[in-house]
Amino acid sequence: MAQIGNWLLSAPLALIGLILYGAMIIAAFAGWRLRVRNGVADASRSHNEEGYIVSSVMGLLALLVGFTFSLSIDRFDARRQMVLAESNAIGTTYLRTQLLPAPHRDRLSALLRDYTDNRILLAREARSAVPSQALARSDQLIIDLWKATVAAFPAMDGRPLSSAYISSMNEMIDMDAARQQSRRSHVPLEVFLMLIVYQVIAAAVLGYVLAGRRGRTTAALLLVLFGGTLLLVIDIDRPMSGGITEDQRPMLQLQQMMHAQPAGSFGPSPPIPGKAPPPSD
Repeated sequence: MAQIGNWLLSAPLALIGLILYGAMIIAAFAGWRLRVRNGVADASRSHNEEGYIVSSVMGLLALLVGFTFSLSIDRFDARRQMVLAESNAIGTTYLRTQLLPAPHRDRLSALLRDYTDNRILLAREARSAVPSQALARSDQLIIDLWKATVAAFPAMDGRPLSSAYISSMNEMIDMDAARQQSRRSHVPLEVFLMLIVYQVIAAAVLGYVLAGRRGRTTAALLLVLFGGTLLLVIDIDRPMSGGITEDQRPMLQLQQMMHAQPAGSFGPSPPIPGKAPPPSD
């Protein structure tokens, strides 16, 4: 089951669509052959009965697709909001870092720039079963950031900045765990499998019920629409390999700001308490 889930999240969408539509075409053809073998004439079946069967099958299929679509959209919206929340957390930490004395300001500012660059790279990385170098780099940068914060704490201990800075750094680190979890959160595989099986069964029912040229055209249109909707849901639910991904512009704007405003560009660094200022020329 886990292998099927990994394949559904990493396989090309065109291949999934080819298999899905192929299965529905085969099922519809099998339904039509069953109708012919049973000798059911077109005129012997009431139009009201056919309409009732098609409405029932398509109504339930629409309900299942809508429910799955809602689940995937909720997860996509959560990932999109986390991009903005993380960019705000990193940006706040970077601005507060400029209030620290050198050399802590320079060290932490450089680490925050590297961390932002790596987060953007990680967001654009395709899904892989093996932990990537970008993910390992992100974990190491978090450790380095906290070590640098510990080293800088004596310089800001007792100042109003200390608690605010530690809070913003903790929030930034917490956002890393939240975003990783959001990328591991998907619509349950059992929901997708049930929906795929039901669509194939619905194709067989349409092939059996809808006869004639007009009926086949209607069946083909319904299958194309519902199959396309399911492929859209699968694409939205794949944060690292789908065509529809969360907007990274907040992180890109933060990256541009950091590189345009390096450490020291906001003004002179305050002296470290207890140390004499350097002699002037």
